[in-house]
Amino acid sequence: MYDLSQVKVSNSPHIRSEDNTRQIMLDVIIALVPALALAIFVFGARALVVTAVSVIGCVFFEWLYNKLLKKPCTIGNCSAIVTGMLLAYTLPVTAPLWMVLIGDLFAIVIVKSLFGGIGKNFMNPALGGRAFLMASYPVFMTMWSKVHTALPLFGSCDVTSSATPLSFLKEGRLPDVSMTDAALGMVGGCIGEVSALALLVGGVWLLYRRVISLRIPVAFIGTVAVLTLIFPKGDGGAFTWMAYELLSGGLMLGAIFMATDYASSPVTPRGQIIYGVGCGVLTVLIRYFGSYPEGVSYAILIMNCCVFLIEKISQPVKFGYVKPVKAPKAEKEAAK
Repeated sequence: MYDLSQVKVSNSPHIRSEDNTRQIMLDVIIALVPALALAIFVFGARALVVTAVSVIGCVFFEWLYNKLLKKPCTIGNCSAIVTGMLLAYTLPVTAPLWMVLIGDLFAIVIVKSLFGGIGKNFMNPALGGRAFLMASYPVFMTMWSKVHTALPLFGSCDVTSSATPLSFLKEGRLPDVSMTDAALGMVGGCIGEVSALALLVGGVWLLYRRVISLRIPVAFIGTVAVLTLIFPKGDGGAFTWMAYELLSGGLMLGAIFMATDYASSPVTPRGQIIYGVGCGVLTVLIRYFGSYPEGVSYAILIMNCCVFLIEKISQPVKFGYVKPVKAPKAEKEAAK
């Protein structure tokens, strides 16, 4: 006889995993390190200072929010560290440190904590903080430093803003840098988005650790590749144009690290593909027809708001479910 008293009965889905939130976040942090290392090489030690300030700010604001509202302390799961790193990666290295802390406050308190904390936010906190800073401080957010420019570690940066590859693409011209430099990150831009190669290395680690799947990144990047190949905006050859579109800006950072955020992306396989394709289409539309050269962050935020609808229309059919047959109109009238 079997002792059924110890059997636990619960609703599906029944998923068992040895991974916890802290381990997943540590894997993401490891995956972000190559991009940070290259950013320090390209922009100098200030890239590390901006990233460190952002991380400290996010951890502090999450601790303070939980302390004031007498909630359990959640900084141990390392999600605030990931948010701080991602937010810093979307900022220019010349960003004032006080502005970085304002972005941290908005990302952690407004976007994340007020909606219930990790797993309950409807949009990516780092992208929410970036969008807020872009709307509030557009001048600081578009001040790009040249490669290997000596910058103060903590003071304000009085530099002449240089053009980024995306600014050339926006005007219908190919960038004045080689494709190799664009791939390695030897160009101006935000701290963590300049090197597509370093971000791809981090993406491989996340795939190896099974933190993310290929659906969203491939659908996102593939959609941008197809659209820019079919509809090149400038001269130089369709393939060359597509390659620069893929290697420039925050496409790799957004597709690998932000669009795949568990809380703000679909969980159904078909929904993830729809979500990725939508992000890609919106990115190209904003880059081509918007007033701002980059469209990745706004594309992801818009699709974050559509996740509920996407999951509603992409839910798989239950096993054994038979769709009820509608009664003919004559039978309905007879039943009345």
